[in-house]
Amino acid sequence: MTRKIIHIDMDAFYASVEQRDDPSLRGRPLVVGGAPDSRGVVATASYEARRFGIHSAMPSSRAARLCPEAVFVRPRFEVYRAESRRIQAIFRRYTGLVEPLSLDEAYLDVTDCKACRGSATLIAKQIKHEIRETTGLTASAGISYNKFLAKLASDLDKPDGLHLITPDAGPAFIAELPVGRFHGVGPATEAKMKSLGIHTGADLARWSLEELQAAFGKSGAFYYGIARGIDERPVRPTRERKSYGSETTFARDLRQRGAMLAALKPLAAEVLEGLAKKQLAATTLTLKVKYHDFQQVTRAYTSPYPLQDLATIMKLLEALLDRTEADKKPVRLLGVTASGLQPANQAAVQLGLF
Repeated sequence: MTRKIIHIDMDAFYASVEQRDDPSLRGRPLVVGGAPDSRGVVATASYEARRFGIHSAMPSSRAARLCPEAVFVRPRFEVYRAESRRIQAIFRRYTGLVEPLSLDEAYLDVTDCKACRGSATLIAKQIKHEIRETTGLTASAGISYNKFLAKLASDLDKPDGLHLITPDAGPAFIAELPVGRFHGVGPATEAKMKSLGIHTGADLARWSLEELQAAFGKSGAFYYGIARGIDERPVRPTRERKSYGSETTFARDLRQRGAMLAALKPLAAEVLEGLAKKQLAATTLTLKVKYHDFQQVTRAYTSPYPLQDLATIMKLLEALLDRTEADKKPVRLLGVTASGLQPANQAAVQLGLF
């Protein structure tokens, strides 16, 4: 049976929420993220701001230079999370096979959904209508027979788009697509492909599985499949979390070890709190340090027992910090990540054994 996959992507989600809640921001170039006179970055930009070349992950200072009249607002993640929960509740009225990718996008498998006479296109249209009626926000939807094409389709008619790529149209669509537009092909891979003469899906399809695996390793099989419109990845309604982290960029470089440890403490506390809410415990702790020259290093420690105590974690972070050049080079960013996750009740049992 041919699958029916929908990819829903909210349109400029954070910015749209801000414009909805503050009418004075509507129609104006809006940047959600760090202040323009800080080292913050753009979380998202309204479509009015995107016309100036502003995009997510861009330094806020550069965004301000591109559009001096842009309005900058700080993110309100609790509000965005609440809206995301409302939107996902709409998805689950149609199918239990919902795979959230982030707060503002998700895959839905509606192969067995009987609503709208079983038409995936009509289901997507109805979901878009319900999102607008419930939240006042718009979403774009892509519909196809696999995840790869559904995600591509959702990008085609933004904002408020709806696009279907049928099984018959899939191979021809991919053949003409530049490899830089392929989801799963990043800038470095795109550059390598172009150096090998691979510029479009048609070029990619000329390579054998063996040739692609030799050139791109384990990813070669994925590229071989998508070049032919083949993507068997299922929509996974639950995704196992592999890590939990927090980081911050400083307005001014930190030069004192004490200041760095003071900055790490709330990050570690936030990570512990997040794990506790999910009833998880970690065994691996990773420290991330970015110096003033943007060079970045990580240092990690794996414990034989679960790390659930802030004092213990701070001692470990202090030891990891000593393994960096933080005492010699100014630091602009620090981050803490916990991984090697396991259920907290299981961790408690293991801790007792030690």
